[in-house]
Amino acid sequence: MNKEQQLTARTALHYTLAAGLFSLYGERVCPFLDSLSGWQTGFYAFVTFSAMFLFRSHWLKDDDSLRCVTKNMIIFSAGAIGLSLWYRIFHDFPVESGLKVLFGIASLGVLISLDLSLYGQIIHYPKQIDVAQLASIRSYRHSLAFKMAATVIFVVALLTVVLSLLMFKDVHWLVENIAITGPHAAIISIVKEFVYVAMVLVGYTISIMYQWLKLLRLLLVSQQQVLQQAAQGNLSVRVPVVLHGEMGEIAHYTNQMLIRLEQSYNEINLTRDVAIVGLSALAESRDNETGAHILRTQEYVRALANKLKHHDNFRDYLTQERIELLYKSAPLHDIGKVGIPDAILLKPGKLTDNEFEIMKTHAAIGAEALATAEKQIGSSSFLTLAREIALTHHEKWDGSGYPSGLSADDIPLSGRLMALADVYDALISERVYKPAFSHEKARNIILQGKGTHFDPLVVEAFIACESEFILIAQNYQDRMLIAA
Repeated sequence: MNKEQQLTARTALHYTLAAGLFSLYGERVCPFLDSLSGWQTGFYAFVTFSAMFLFRSHWLKDDDSLRCVTKNMIIFSAGAIGLSLWYRIFHDFPVESGLKVLFGIASLGVLISLDLSLYGQIIHYPKQIDVAQLASIRSYRHSLAFKMAATVIFVVALLTVVLSLLMFKDVHWLVENIAITGPHAAIISIVKEFVYVAMVLVGYTISIMYQWLKLLRLLLVSQQQVLQQAAQGNLSVRVPVVLHGEMGEIAHYTNQMLIRLEQSYNEINLTRDVAIVGLSALAESRDNETGAHILRTQEYVRALANKLKHHDNFRDYLTQERIELLYKSAPLHDIGKVGIPDAILLKPGKLTDNEFEIMKTHAAIGAEALATAEKQIGSSSFLTLAREIALTHHEKWDGSGYPSGLSADDIPLSGRLMALADVYDALISERVYKPAFSHEKARNIILQGKGTHFDPLVVEAFIACESEFILIAQNYQDRMLIAA
């Protein structure tokens, strides 16, 4: 059932209930009415309310608007006048009885219109927001607090007026008819009518107040959910601006705040990405390795992380945001090579033991440089991960790596991921001291290093996504990037 059908169904229920209540009142409750049978009262009421419903269905298309409340009142007033004239012309009802019919139906019309208006706003409240179509409503002309207060005052005034009229009319009737009906029967009849009308009006009032509370809760929950998502890092969310007044103003300024936060966040991310590209390009400019190595290794790291994020040991750590930061930080793993002398860094042959010891310092050099930058800008997730990767991607699972000889879980996961990605890419790439190995040979070497060089779980993730590794190597070949 769509929203319009829901609104139509509720409208039909209201009109049917109103016709039933009005029929019951005329047949069993009203102490004045003795010239009509029960079936006549019910028939006239249902015909009147059916005609009103049909006319309303053709005339009103957007029942959640304030204008439709007025149209509803016109329909109810027209129905009440028509029924009063029918009673007056064909059943010789006195004027006061006609006014009673008119005022009774009009009162029901007011209450039903308010209920339908609130219900319409609730079901039409947008669940998904098109940011491009967000309204900017900034007017206190229709203050929510004022509307709620006005509704309460109006309903209380209506209850007071209706019950007061009943009391005065029934007392007048009692004075004139007590000798005919007897005091006991007359008092019971008056009390019955008073209680019946009060229960009907209070019931509708409760329904209206309930709709108000639902609407207010919907507005507040929507605001709360958007702020919760924003606090979790999703700055693309927006609050629907569907009302004038305080809530519309709060929604408007909340959206403005989120827009500016998102713009600042995007600018920071762009600055970060540009800094990473610049630093990695600096390292690349002094190394024999190509830019394709940087692209491949960061893709390998992301592929491994996406496999491991479903493992119980890493589910909490490898969030989508963390995986993206790993991907962005991976290009800085060899940034410390800028501190290695060219004679060693660019040496075409095998390094001597002393030269290799100097080469190994690139891990600490890179980590220290990134730590210095981290201190300058404060806590930064991407710099923290970049420093971890730079420092620990040459550590080995069995503790035989460098620079700190860390082992097992003492090695940060970021370093363990980069260790496998870096070795795999070195194996399948051509170097001055070795030809490029096939994927199968590289795979076997990595399997031999399971539990010694590499984290066993990272090796298992590699086996699970080796087809992705092959595809990444094909998509980022050195000669293709050089030609481009």
